[in-house]
Amino acid sequence: MSFINQIKERAKKDIKTIILPEATDIRILKATQIVKKEQYANVILIGDTEKVTKIAQENNIDISGIKIINPETSEDTENYANELYELRKNKGLTQEEAKKLVLNPVYYGMMMLKLNEADGLVSGAAHSTSDTLRPALQILKTAPNTKLVSAFFVMVVPNCEYGANGTFIFADSGLNEEPDAEKLSEIAISSSKSFKQLIGEEPKVAMLSYSTYGSAHSASTEKVIEATKKAQEKEPDLIVDGELQLDAAIIPEIAEFKAPNSKLKGEANVLVFPDLGAGNIGYKLVQRLAKAEAYGPLCQGIAKPVNDLSRGCSAEDVAGVVAITAVQAQCQ
Repeated sequence: MSFINQIKERAKKDIKTIILPEATDIRILKATQIVKKEQYANVILIGDTEKVTKIAQENNIDISGIKIINPETSEDTENYANELYELRKNKGLTQEEAKKLVLNPVYYGMMMLKLNEADGLVSGAAHSTSDTLRPALQILKTAPNTKLVSAFFVMVVPNCEYGANGTFIFADSGLNEEPDAEKLSEIAISSSKSFKQLIGEEPKVAMLSYSTYGSAHSASTEKVIEATKKAQEKEPDLIVDGELQLDAAIIPEIAEFKAPNSKLKGEANVLVFPDLGAGNIGYKLVQRLAKAEAYGPLCQGIAKPVNDLSRGCSAEDVAGVVAITAVQAQCQ
């Protein structure tokens, strides 16, 4: 059974409610149809009810029975505006600004999450990452004992002997541009927990660099070395090593030659990149050249499950991320 089918089966065991605030996007409506047919989550669409229904009908998409909420007409909008004002008034938000913000479907959806009227939210098909994560951090804030919100991809590589049968987590591949050693260590720890949560196997974390064990020296390599030390100090039981080049991290034969004393032994399944440029390029290379399934950018460190989508996502991608978000909600 594929990774995403396993996730869907897990989601079915405890049905969660997931908000999709981009209801006029055809991909979102097609994903809603998939979720409805396969019955692994309840979906709430946020948008103009008549407009959403018309788009679905014109494209032969079955969303019958799916709840659609229009913030412009909802009886809850005033209450959400008041709650948002109370949350943000110390940051200078006025009541008029709060009333305007909750008419935005993403903000409306975040307020539903805040008030425990849904379990997770997926956005980003038609919004930038900042448009999704800004309201999440303003309203939901970070999870307890979490210092940093970061983003990762679950990469499922076909016919691959490396990682967890071809499954990896790549982080941070979507959010933190130039993380320092402290942030890199937090990304490593959060990603290891996400791997255990979603894949169910022991995480083995490689802190990646263009250098292996001092084969090159620079501020960049020193940052990765320091991040590795910090991660190990914070989580002594975590299997983490670095700095490592990619081949020494995931190929046992190369690891034996380049890093014979590495505790990873070339079996890394969580890859932590030194910066966003490397992480973003890395996931796109693997996705396109190896024809890998790429689920994300998924978020870790927010108080409730909120996941971003690539604006190039397909309906199937969205449906998969809905399932992942539902499983994250179960784990919370």
